[in-house]
Amino acid sequence: MSKQQMQEEKTSMQAVCVDESGKLDLKHIPRPEPKDGQLLMRVAASALNRADLLQKRGLYPPPPGASEILGLEASGVITDIGPGVKGNWKLGSKVMALLGGGGYAEYVAVPEELVMPVPSPLTLYQAAALPEAWLTAYQLLHFIAKVKPNETVLIHAGASGIGTAAIQLVRLSRAIPVVTAGSSEQLQFAEQMGAAAGVNYKEEDFSEKVLQFTEGKGADVILDCVGGSFWEKNICSLATDGRWVLYGMLGGKTADGDLLGKLLRKRGNLLCSLLRSRSLQYKAELVRSFTEQVLPHFQSTDPPLWPVIDSMFNMEDVEMAHQRMEANKNIGKIIIKIGNS
Repeated sequence: MSKQQMQEEKTSMQAVCVDESGKLDLKHIPRPEPKDGQLLMRVAASALNRADLLQKRGLYPPPPGASEILGLEASGVITDIGPGVKGNWKLGSKVMALLGGGGYAEYVAVPEELVMPVPSPLTLYQAAALPEAWLTAYQLLHFIAKVKPNETVLIHAGASGIGTAAIQLVRLSRAIPVVTAGSSEQLQFAEQMGAAAGVNYKEEDFSEKVLQFTEGKGADVILDCVGGSFWEKNICSLATDGRWVLYGMLGGKTADGDLLGKLLRKRGNLLCSLLRSRSLQYKAELVRSFTEQVLPHFQSTDPPLWPVIDSMFNMEDVEMAHQRMEANKNIGKIIIKIGNS
């Protein structure tokens, strides 16, 4: 290998890039350098999120200043510490991070405020399933809905990465999780994770089941990633003064009918939230709170919290991983192996 090739090896990396047609390709691109207050991670794994599918189609651009590369979370080891870093980070430490983008690459630079230590029971591949899904679920439950003990929480897509995280976090909060899912296999798994009840939304009216389960009261909190197609059943399911938290629109953006009137009659609170577009200050506070309140339970709780892994794909097979998510076949997170665990 020539000196030039050796230098290029040190300053470049492999990354999954999206071409003009939306196809995913492996390419060699320049390796990032950590800026002020940033850590450089050598990525072991990333994980898929619905946002990746939207961004690939040009429907969800990254926020200003974020990497154009897909990937909203990653795990790996610290390989460089940028100027101005204040934390007691050490080279070689196993970490995981919430990202604005850049996870589908061998290296990523991250503000230190968004980096968390990997709980000791977890491998780096398992840790890649944590940041986006678990921080989103934690944010929705505690920063937005402010869930209380003994409240009923209706979780749509209960077998998804966010859904399986939310079930465990609701239980940790001493509240009661009820889920919807699209197959008996997904429902059975969600109930094994701790869901008190589950409904196949393709076969049954979930609002009837929620009202039956709550003896007519309805759900105090709804975590909704579906949107339009579920709005009427959501309002039927909602308790008086309940909080309906919308964080996705898999079922469409429009709602025809008396949405506002029905919501008003229930004195319902419609709360909307996205995480990716939040400020660094907001995300830093979320990461700090999650690190203090939740991370210890991955090793101390009986049973401990744990991330649900559906499947793992090599970096060169990322298109197959996307196809699995698009087909709604996954239970838990789909992991992309970038480097060694």
